Amino acid sequence: MVQAATTGSLENAQRIVVSAVRYTEEHNAPAMALTEQFTLGKGNKQVTVPKVGQMSVSDLTDGQDIIDNEDIGMTTVDLTASEVGAKVVLTDKLVRQSVPNVFNMVGRQLGDGMARKKDNDVTALYQNLDATLGAATKLFTVINATGCIAYAKANKFGSQLYMIHHPNAVATFVKAGAVTPSATYPVPHGWSEDLLKEFYVGLRPLNGVPLFEDGNISVDSADDAYGAIADKGAMATLTSLKVRTERERDASLRGTELVMTADYGVFELDGSKGAALLYDAAVPTHSA
Repeated sequence: MVQAATTGSLENAQRIVVSAVRYTEEHNAPAMALTEQFTLGKGNKQVTVPKVGQMSVSDLTDGQDIIDNEDIGMTTVDLTASEVGAKVVLTDKLVRQSVPNVFNMVGRQLGDGMARKKDNDVTALYQNLDATLGAATKLFTVINATGCIAYAKANKFGSQLYMIHHPNAVATFVKAGAVTPSATYPVPHGWSEDLLKEFYVGLRPLNGVPLFEDGNISVDSADDAYGAIADKGAMATLTSLKVRTERERDASLRGTELVMTADYGVFELDGSKGAALLYDAAVPTHSA
C-alpha cells in the first residue's frame, strides 16, 4: 500500500506545531508581558496614544478671580505594527511517521524563536529610557536596587513599578542580600501570574516593587547588561495579528511549507516613567 501524507495528517501535524508555538512564545517573553498592551483594530493603520502633563492647583483668595490657566500639555505617540515570521518544512516522510513529539519539538523551536524576537525587541528599549541608573562593572546589590527604587518613586515613575534584569545580575542581588527565593510570595496583584510566574524571583517585593529575571537580556563583551526599573506604562506593545499560519505544498521537496507570521510593534510610550539599570551580569561562581 502506498504511504501518503494525507490532508488530515497534515492538519494534525500543523495543529500540534501551532499549539506548541503559541504556548511557548506567550510564556517565554516576560519583558513583553510587563508592558502596556494595545490591539490594532481591523482596518486601522495605527493607534495614537495621548500623554498629558501635570497641572498645578493654586491657593485662592475669596472674592478674587482665578488668574492662572493650566495647560493640558498633551502629546501623542503613534503605535504601528510590522510583520515578523519564520518557515518550517514538514516533509511527507515526517508526517507519515506521525511522531507527535517531533511536531511538539518543532513548535517549541519556533515558539522560542518568536519569544526571543519579541523579548529582545522590548529589552532593546531599556537603554533609551530617559535615565540610566547603575554603571558598568557595578553589582546589582540590594543596596543599589533600593537606591534605584527610591529614585523611581522620587521621580514619580508610576504606581505599577517593576524591576527586571539578567539572571546573573539577579543572582548577585540574591547573594548580596543573603535571601532565599521561594514560592512563598506569588506574583503580585496586577501582573499576569500565568505569563510571569516562571520569571518572578519569588521574594517579597522590595519596597513594594517586584523583581523579575529574563535570560533573553543581552550581555555585552564586558559582562554588563541593561535591565530596567519602570512603570507598566513606560513601554507598550501593539498587536495587530497574533501568530498566523499558512501552508503550501512543495512537490519537488516532497513536503509542505508551514509559514508562521505575527504582526506587532513595541514602543517607548513614556521614557520618563522608566530607567535603564546598567549592572554587571558576569557568570556567577558555581563551583566554589
